[in-house]
Amino acid sequence: MITAFIRTIILYLFIMLGLRLMGKRQIGELEPSDLVLTMMLSDLAAVPMQDFGIPLLAGLIPILTLLALSMLLSQLSLQSLRFRALVCGKPAVLIDNGKLQQETMRKNRYTLDELLEALRGQGYADLTDVKYAVLENSGQLSVFPWTKKQPPTAEQLGLDVKDDMFLPVTLINDGKLLNKNLALCGKDTDWLQKKLRQHGFSSPSQVFLLTLDQQGTIFCIRKEHKT
Repeated sequence: MITAFIRTIILYLFIMLGLRLMGKRQIGELEPSDLVLTMMLSDLAAVPMQDFGIPLLAGLIPILTLLALSMLLSQLSLQSLRFRALVCGKPAVLIDNGKLQQETMRKNRYTLDELLEALRGQGYADLTDVKYAVLENSGQLSVFPWTKKQPPTAEQLGLDVKDDMFLPVTLINDGKLLNKNLALCGKDTDWLQKKLRQHGFSSPSQVFLLTLDQQGTIFCIRKEHKT
């Protein structure tokens, strides 16, 4: 029992490390090569977890080989556009200047129902609202409507709008002080304790979330105690 527990933990951590090396991608955004790799890794890991007669190293070596191959293919894709197109494919334009590209849809085995569903998912119920629709390598559909169908921007309306969007930095996460982020903002613990007292807190452990943006605005949420 303990052997199965330890082997499972080792394989899990090993595969998690490998997937982290692949980069931050959601399952729906995986390239074909990455999707194949993920499926093969799951199969390879399942065998040594269930069959104790197989040495653990015999399960780790194929996984390590696949990860090394994936990193090699990624490096080659960065250096060669032709190789990248061969492995990952190319985006396909399904709607070009408002015209449906039926031949391109047939080549990509993309049905009209799938196209309409993807358009509805992005808020377009009418094909005539769309100027371009691009089927990406990941299978996602990028949609670009006609200019008259786009919401107007402040620039198009001639408005002089001040850019007040700032990326907040998290200083306290679930009661834990992030000292690195605090130093990044040029603040110290004395400053933080002062701000906490102003918001009615005595320690970071009472705070669920505290952020600070570039304008010095603090957003704070109290941590709820378990009942």
